[in-house]
Amino acid sequence: MLRDLFGDTTHDVGKAIHHGELSGPGSAHEDAGRALLLARGFSEERARFAATHALWAAPGVSVEELLVSTADKVWKGKRVPELEDILVGRIAEAAGSEPWAVFVDLDALLDRIADDADRRLAYQSAFPV
Repeated sequence: MLRDLFGDTTHDVGKAIHHGELSGPGSAHEDAGRALLLARGFSEERARFAATHALWAAPGVSVEELLVSTADKVWKGKRVPELEDILVGRIAEAAGSEPWAVFVDLDALLDRIADDADRRLAYQSAFPV
C-alpha cells in the first residue's frame, strides 16, 4: 500500500524541474523525476514510478506502476484501452479471476472517475503556473 501511495504522489515530481510540463505536453519530467528521487536517497524501486508512468508497456512494469499509469490518465478523463487491457490481465492473473470479470468492475470504476475529470481540470486550471 505504501508503495502505491508513494508512486501516486511522486510520479510527476520531475515537473518541479520542467515547469512547462505542468500545463503542457512533454516527457522530460519522467527521467528528471527518477534522477531527483535517486539523488535524494530514495530506492530505485520507489524512483521507478517517476520514470515508468508513461512506459506502461515496457517489460517488468509492476501492477502498482500500471495502477499509477492508469490513474494518471483517468484523472484527466482519458481512457487508454491498451493500458487498461494490460492492467486487467495482470489483476486477473494475481487474483485468480477471469479477465472479463475484472474488466467489468474496473471499467465501471474508471468511468466514474473519468466522469468527474472536467471539474478537476477546471479547478486545476484556476491556478495557472
